[in-house]
Amino acid sequence: MADDANEPLTLETMAGYLAEGAKPKDQWRIGAEHEKFGFLKDGFGRPDYEGPSGIRAMLMGLTRFGWAPVEEGGHVIALEKKNTEGYAASVSLEPGGQFELSGAPLKDIHDICSETGQHLVEVKMVADELGLGFLGLGFDPLWTRADIPVMPKGRYDIMRAYMPKVGSLGLDMMLRTCTIQANMDFESEADMVMKFRTSLALQPVATALFANSPFTEGKPNGFLSARANVWTDTDPDRTGMLDFVFADGFGFETYAEYALDTPMYFVKRDGKYVDASGQSFRAFLKGELPALPGNAPTLKDWTDHLTTLFPEVRLKQYLEMRGADGGPWSRICALPALWAGVLYDAPSLAAAWDLCKDWDITDHERLRRDVTRLGLRAEVAGRSVQDVAKDMVAIARQGLKNRARFSGGMVDERGYLAELEDIAESGVTPAERLLEAYHGRWNGDVRQVYAEQAY
Repeated sequence: MADDANEPLTLETMAGYLAEGAKPKDQWRIGAEHEKFGFLKDGFGRPDYEGPSGIRAMLMGLTRFGWAPVEEGGHVIALEKKNTEGYAASVSLEPGGQFELSGAPLKDIHDICSETGQHLVEVKMVADELGLGFLGLGFDPLWTRADIPVMPKGRYDIMRAYMPKVGSLGLDMMLRTCTIQANMDFESEADMVMKFRTSLALQPVATALFANSPFTEGKPNGFLSARANVWTDTDPDRTGMLDFVFADGFGFETYAEYALDTPMYFVKRDGKYVDASGQSFRAFLKGELPALPGNAPTLKDWTDHLTTLFPEVRLKQYLEMRGADGGPWSRICALPALWAGVLYDAPSLAAAWDLCKDWDITDHERLRRDVTRLGLRAEVAGRSVQDVAKDMVAIARQGLKNRARFSGGMVDERGYLAELEDIAESGVTPAERLLEAYHGRWNGDVRQVYAEQAY
């Protein structure tokens, strides 16, 4: 493996970095991440970074619970804390001040739900003191781009300048979306390929199950997942369904090649971000990066670059499931339960692949777009997404039964799927329930969502 100090990066070493994530099944972990919108209880505006009710105050308030601040350019931009096993979790800021918990890699969904619950309790305690609330939706329901403060983080300045050059909705992605993600391990290259193909094909089904963003600037927007729609016009170089994943011969090296051909955002040197937006990592390998002529990339540059790719499933030293809208605590627990049930039990993984193995790239792309508006009423290869979703959740349920991971109360992980089972069986997405409230008891006042959906 390449060393930052001396050995030059090559395609082999860059692919090798990805391969180093492989681990035996008994060491597999699950990571959960979720983002949420902060809002001022007085007027529902998004909070600034500074000020008595600002994001910085929120971060510093959480330090009483053992979180250590992380600074950049004199600003606190994240928090970190290690658990008793030495695994780190972090709280970080998205560009518009969305608050993200990146949980530690944990053994089971019981631990994930406990970690998430503890975090939300801590956040609520501090937020109440500051006159803040937090909301779990996929897209900001009320505010325009111009209404939203931008956080003081160097990479975000570069991204904000670059996004409008490559898509019309990239700034919405940065400022007005929130997601839930699950991070999953693999045992080998072959296992990674199987999990990548299955989860990528089924990611739009998860999008439909979790669709929770039907409002923009106070009104219905015509979508059930406006967040997912944003990704269809953010940056085609670094988003999408990655048709090469389904091609013969796909592996770590193929993904490394894809990453090499994805334009860069930045290089970090001496704690500062150097704007390399639109420039080529291949040129960087040759010492010909216009932003840093004569410089060769380090392994850290490569790992930074991997974080700037945004496909529906992302490969690092694990696989990231990226298809779900933000939502309540129950669905933050449900997403990793869904993917653990599908991907961490061999018979369930095989059954899930059977659901989608005959879909072609046209099916994948159409499905990705259709679920943003139609949710579970979309169709793929002659089947309704609702029927596929019911099968997928049932497969996950069997996988969790087979995993047999019990809580202290001797309950296994299947209970975390209950809400998804209800959604799939009814065919009614969370977004459609919000729309029903909007047209009914809310009397067209989207601000009611802050009372009903806040943590």
